[in-house]
Amino acid sequence: MSSHIVTPGPYRATKLWNEVTKLFRAGMPLKKHRQHFRVYMSCFTASAAVDWLHELLKNNSNFGPEVTRHQTVQLLKKFLKNHVIEDVKGRWGMEDLEDNSQLYRFPSTSPLKPIPNRAPILRKKSMSMMDRESFFKFRGSKKFDKEILENVDPETQESPMESSSGETERCRELTEEDIQVIWKNVTLTHLQKLVGSGSLEDVLDPAQVNPQFIVYNMTKVNKHGVVSLEDKTEDLPHWVLSAMNCLANWPKYDSNQSSYPGFERDVFKTVSDYFYGLSQPLLTYQYYELFVNILGLLQPSLERVAIEALQLCTLLLPPASRRKLQLLLRMISRMSQNVDMPRLHDVIGTRTLLVQTFSRCVLSCEEVDDLDELLATRLLSFLMDHHQEVLQVPVYLRNAVEDHINYLKSLATCPGSGVAMPTFSFCRQISTQEFEEQKLSVSQAALVDLLENLIKDKTMSVKEKKKKLKLFQKEYPDIYLRRFPTTESEAQLFADKPKIKPPMLFSIKKPKTFSIRN
Repeated sequence: MSSHIVTPGPYRATKLWNEVTKLFRAGMPLKKHRQHFRVYMSCFTASAAVDWLHELLKNNSNFGPEVTRHQTVQLLKKFLKNHVIEDVKGRWGMEDLEDNSQLYRFPSTSPLKPIPNRAPILRKKSMSMMDRESFFKFRGSKKFDKEILENVDPETQESPMESSSGETERCRELTEEDIQVIWKNVTLTHLQKLVGSGSLEDVLDPAQVNPQFIVYNMTKVNKHGVVSLEDKTEDLPHWVLSAMNCLANWPKYDSNQSSYPGFERDVFKTVSDYFYGLSQPLLTYQYYELFVNILGLLQPSLERVAIEALQLCTLLLPPASRRKLQLLLRMISRMSQNVDMPRLHDVIGTRTLLVQTFSRCVLSCEEVDDLDELLATRLLSFLMDHHQEVLQVPVYLRNAVEDHINYLKSLATCPGSGVAMPTFSFCRQISTQEFEEQKLSVSQAALVDLLENLIKDKTMSVKEKKKKLKLFQKEYPDIYLRRFPTTESEAQLFADKPKIKPPMLFSIKKPKTFSIRN
């Protein structure tokens, strides 16, 4: 059964629920079954449903191969509770489904969850210094004057004479607060380019982003890139750190610690109990929708984009949460790759157990969501495989901020070399059509840039490049066709390789060998 990728945007979890519901209802085989001397038409056993749905989820790019059979049973229980399915006697509303031969069927209509139609929020802004997105622009260039004219409160507009006379009063040096806002704006601008402006504004309120967290996470790190906390009371307790080090370095743990059969399982339970006891998941409730939307980028052709987007998103976290996330991912990544690690469960493999155990500790919704566990599993699996890249400090972001600050400091527009800070009050309202056109253009521009980066990447082998281009062509045929309108233009990409000139092949003569006889 084919499926499509549910793209980023608001209510993505609800859209995914509806997608799975429709696929399950359309593709699940229905048969005639006999039970208790009765014949039931067009139904299926619970085990058959688990088999079919499990394969669907594993092969669906929105969820991935990490989905377990147990998680599939849990989803079917939610289907029964929400009347997506019912037993052959018409009963539903409970979660008493088991992986057995009990018979179930589809009701006449399987209810889909409603998706609210939320238009772009166009509201009057009374910008404070912390929320002024364009405060760093300089009043002096014609381009800037034209760009902001529509955003200036008509009542506060000044004539050119008034502007020149009052220029000195508005000039001032950059403050620490200004620098923090620059960090915030540059970070969100980069994130917006990666995920698309329409997608970001629906799932993230910039006013709730704390720029101090971004600055701290970028600057207060140790040599390994892990956040160093000044307030040690927010750090992991010593006994938890000791337990995590024991598991991460197994079997080379502290020899002074007592050891006994099953010791490693007790240590693992100690660590998992601590993370389950936290008041919030490590990615916080506040950013649940943001990270759920990043899941839409976890495709083979968009892997680099997903890593960069997660880099920026994790910078928004409180430093204590980011540090806990870094240490947890380092531990479970080492454990999953450690061939000397004893089995921590009699049936479940180590990697699967780690993902199942800690997924809800990393990502979960404050209000119960039916797909929470599956979405968290998908994200944690990706973070385990790419945690070193995702949680490193992005150098390009620091350079972008420093360049911008240096630019502002270099402006000499008035006595004292201060920077003129214009005041803004309103945003220009745009139509729904303009909004959709801008949303589409930004998303396509990011994909075009991604394609160009793939083409120009000189470190990638020809075989790997052809593979990634094939995946890109499959996912985005329109963009690929615009870049390579003919087969000749596509072939030219791999035809321009430097060739050794023929004369050089004959210029190196084979040295003459001499025999002992001579």
